[in-house]
Amino acid sequence: MAEEVQTKKGGKKSFVGIVTSDKMDKTIVVSIDTKRMDTLYKKYVTRTKKCKAHDEKNEAHIGDTVRIIECSPISKDKTWRLDSIIERAK
Repeated sequence: MAEEVQTKKGGKKSFVGIVTSDKMDKTIVVSIDTKRMDTLYKKYVTRTKKCKAHDEKNEAHIGDTVRIIECSPISKDKTWRLDSIIERAK
C-alpha cells in the first residue's frame, strides 16, 4: 500500500504510489492508495486516486513504487512529475 507524503518545500505536495500504466510516451499513471476512517461505520476504507505524471526519460515501468511531485501544468491532465523511483518491480 502506498502512502501520502506532503513536503513543505515550496508548498509542493508529493505522493508515493504504484505505477499502473506506462504505455504513453513520457507519461505514467500512478495509483495512490489512502486509508480513511468511515464516519458512519467506523471502519477504514481504502480510497484510490490515479494521477498522470510526467516521466521525461521513460524510466518507470508497471509495478514500480515511485514518488511524484506537484508541478505546473504540462498538459491538460498532467500536473505531476516523477521525482524518484523508490523500488523497482520484481
